[in-house]
Amino acid sequence: MGQPSTGIRVDPSAENLSGGPLTVRFLITGEDSGGSIAAFELAVPGAQRLMALAHCHDHYEETIYGIEGVLTWTVDGQRIEVGPGQALCIPRGVVHRFDNNTSDAAKALCVITPAAIGPQFFREAFAVVNAAAGGPPDPARMVEIMRRHCLTPAPPPA
Repeated sequence: MGQPSTGIRVDPSAENLSGGPLTVRFLITGEDSGGSIAAFELAVPGAQRLMALAHCHDHYEETIYGIEGVLTWTVDGQRIEVGPGQALCIPRGVVHRFDNNTSDAAKALCVITPAAIGPQFFREAFAVVNAAAGGPPDPARMVEIMRRHCLTPAPPPA
């Protein structure tokens, strides 16, 4: 079966990005979907507490679909485990983060609607993470990147 002549194709973005222990495989960007959706796979090794800041986004929803393993999402202070075949929708403006609290690797599909974030955010953030060489990334630089890409960092828990 050949590709349609309209330019429509499977995984039009097909870009793998890595930062520290995370891998993001972009599948569809806003440019591919007329701005309606962005989708990427998120792979997290086992026993990985992430250095990423809790955050929210006011311009889009994020839906998580578990593919393998279990990720623990902290959403508005509530811990929610998402495993294979389960979905979690994080509404606009709700503070969230995730960790892999198990010894098994985990993978999830993340869908952003509308497509207000794309691979450029991960390229920039992962450059800061990778420059830290296993240490904590520069928090001021991470906050600047997050804000520029419409993510609002949450203050640390009291």
